[in-house]
Amino acid sequence: MGRPTIKTSDEIRSMRAAGRIASKVLRGASELAVPGLTTQELDAKVGQLIASHGAVSAFLGYRGFPGQCCLSVNEAVIHGIGDSRRLQFGDLLKIDVGVRYQGFIGDVAMTVMVGGGTPQFQKLLDTTIQALYEGISAAQAGSRVMDVGRAVERCVSGAGFGVVREFCGHGVGRNVHEEPQVPNYVDPKAVTRLKSGMTIAIEPMVTLGSPAVEILDDGWTVVTRDRRGSAHFEHTVLITDSGPEILTMDEESRLY
Repeated sequence: MGRPTIKTSDEIRSMRAAGRIASKVLRGASELAVPGLTTQELDAKVGQLIASHGAVSAFLGYRGFPGQCCLSVNEAVIHGIGDSRRLQFGDLLKIDVGVRYQGFIGDVAMTVMVGGGTPQFQKLLDTTIQALYEGISAAQAGSRVMDVGRAVERCVSGAGFGVVREFCGHGVGRNVHEEPQVPNYVDPKAVTRLKSGMTIAIEPMVTLGSPAVEILDDGWTVVTRDRRGSAHFEHTVLITDSGPEILTMDEESRLY
């Protein structure tokens, strides 16, 4: 994938615009996710939301992915494909939205408890959100990528949950995946120093039980091997000399 790219001021403006759209689409998707709706229907609605903002899905067709967004239910952690499955009360639904606007990508994700859920599920979501923000706080210019992973792992492990290791965050810009990779644990190989102008996606993937995962026969859906529930939250973040700036934050109100 090459070296991490440093964005120009014009490119950062486009990244901000793409991030705002991605956030608005995610908000709309989370409000549409109600019991009885199929994930295929939700995927189509997400496509309509993206188009309404003059953007296109960054995921549709990416390496052959067939959906407008990733919709992963319960044991599915990431990369789920919308299908005829109807959402049920209490489902853990992970919604991952990527949009392309003005040539740049906004990448954002959240987990919702469809209609409501258990205290255990709420703790899982709260911990994953906290881990995301602690990872973001650690994303300071001059720090190493492993510092982000250390912050995420400390938070998740302290709460007794598992951290998925096979998949991680990443650089993002003109492409969905760029350098550097951003693990959610202390990886001694993650020594890249963060610099002002870099844009990265930080995305903790957290499990109720074992962190081990596998890919289903569809070639995309990543599920927990023990088939227990999982959570996933993500923001696209700009590294600046004055601290990290979240690009996928909805200006109307904070999603999470």
